[in-house]
Amino acid sequence: MTVVRNLLWAPTIGLSWLWGLGFFYSIHVTLTYGWLGFFGFAIANVAGLWLFGFILGRTKRSPDQIIKDIEGRYAGVFLLFQMAALVVTIFGFVAYLWQPIVGEGASIGVAMLLLFACAIGHALTLQQIKLLHIVYTVIGVSAGIVLLLGLRETSTYPGVPLAQFDGRFYGLIMPTIIGFLLGPWLDIQHWQRAVTIKREGGNVGLAYGVGALIFFGFLYLNALTASAVGPIGSILSIDGLPSAQGAVSAATVLAAENGQSYLAIAFVIWTTIALASTVDSFYCATSWFLKGKNMRSNSPLLALIPDGIASSPLWLLIGAVWVAFTAVPANFSLMYFMMPFATLFVSASANLACEALGAKPKYDPVLSFLIGCGSAVIFVIGYIQPIPEFLVISPLIGLIGALPVIIEVFGPASKAIPVEIVDQPIRIMSPSPMAPISQGDEISPSHGFDGEWFVMQLIPTYDDTNSVGNVYFANYVRWVGKARELFFNVCMPDFDLATTRFYILTRSFTHDYRRESKEFEQISVRIKIARHNRKFVTLEHEIHSATQGLLGHGEQSLMFVDRENYSPLDIPGEVIKGFLAYWPKDSRLSPNHRPNISDVKAKRQA
Repeated sequence: MTVVRNLLWAPTIGLSWLWGLGFFYSIHVTLTYGWLGFFGFAIANVAGLWLFGFILGRTKRSPDQIIKDIEGRYAGVFLLFQMAALVVTIFGFVAYLWQPIVGEGASIGVAMLLLFACAIGHALTLQQIKLLHIVYTVIGVSAGIVLLLGLRETSTYPGVPLAQFDGRFYGLIMPTIIGFLLGPWLDIQHWQRAVTIKREGGNVGLAYGVGALIFFGFLYLNALTASAVGPIGSILSIDGLPSAQGAVSAATVLAAENGQSYLAIAFVIWTTIALASTVDSFYCATSWFLKGKNMRSNSPLLALIPDGIASSPLWLLIGAVWVAFTAVPANFSLMYFMMPFATLFVSASANLACEALGAKPKYDPVLSFLIGCGSAVIFVIGYIQPIPEFLVISPLIGLIGALPVIIEVFGPASKAIPVEIVDQPIRIMSPSPMAPISQGDEISPSHGFDGEWFVMQLIPTYDDTNSVGNVYFANYVRWVGKARELFFNVCMPDFDLATTRFYILTRSFTHDYRRESKEFEQISVRIKIARHNRKFVTLEHEIHSATQGLLGHGEQSLMFVDRENYSPLDIPGEVIKGFLAYWPKDSRLSPNHRPNISDVKAKRQA
């Protein structure tokens, strides 16, 4: 049953990657560069989709944990990527299908399709969308096969050649490989699917492996259809270069004029399914991402914005629609909407992929964006001229922003420096070893007496830190309290709250903070008796770090009360006896007390 559950994810994985970039470009690349050109494009695309699932299925951290860790740093580029994917989808659908078949004034129909797909993405869960996409796949592929068989019967085109390469094609090899291998990493749709598959106990690698094969089948179906019709209806884009993305639409229009309108209907069904499955996935995934991010955000601005607005993907959709509908009458080429995926987004995608492989976060959004813009300019110049060398280096320039993490993951591993592990705690203040004072009692190496100081060693962990990453301020007080209790336990091992005639209460506590510590630093808490009078004992404490030195110091005053009515007492004899060896040397209670000679003479003279 587990294998079946994994396989049920494959159709939605394939459809969610079939936006306009793959759908219409597979037609263009087949007619422009032949079958070898198509397979070069398709294999890189399929490999990128499979690698995404393969890596996330084998990382030590779950996809859910990774997305929570990176959502703050990558939020902007995630959303920009989603908007760019929508622009490609809507532009391709309008420019290469809806407008050629329906004609002018087709904007209302496209708007209705988009609203319908968004409504599905809003109303259904991902698991329900998964089942819907299985139905979409059956209907869409059936329509595509009907279209292919019908066009083969009416077309006299002999088929595309094996290869017809030019300088522009050779220049596009590197952007194709890098852009498609890294593309899925910034697509929120795939992160949502990987997280959900993992939560269900499924195999992300297997689901994405089968999904990648189904996706290849979608591309191959379009390539066969393109090969059946030939480069008819090619148009010159704004840059003066021919564009063959609309060849199949042109063929179906001619077929309709000859009484075979069912071919146009089949193509509309297949393309509409590609559009709808992209938009509903976009809406569901983006809403999921924004709700999770906003819920975990501490930004006060979000408190002023209704959650429905802050988590709504409609703002991205509106922006994408505006860009697409502006570009269609300007006769833009689809290539310029594909270009960011091989230039602008390369640095962020590579950083994210390397972080998933275990690299430490080094992503700089501003630097990556600036490098990506420069890479995009180089690409455009190289594509129009053409200058193949510019096309080759453009994605490599984009990778500069990810060089630190790439070197960390794929560079030579640094040799580990051998470290001698010792059993004794790190010494901080005194060269003399800590020694227990209780006869016959064994003191743990983590605490004991070092001269007049009682020392407790500890190592803070994430449990001791706050949201910023430093040790929480109250924990220093807690550490001092723990050291004091251990101090009492060593000196007064027979003290029992059930039978004692007195209680020891804290009268006051002060602490002067000097520095902050972090997790996994070696910490020493030192405490001693500083002074006393008949009723109160003052303890002095210091907290030291092995790496930073003194973190803070302070003192506390103790008082003793009767357990029955809490009336103040003089220092009890049990306390004097238990702490006998550690009273201050100037105290008359200390066995090492030596009266000041000048005081003795003064008393004698008096």
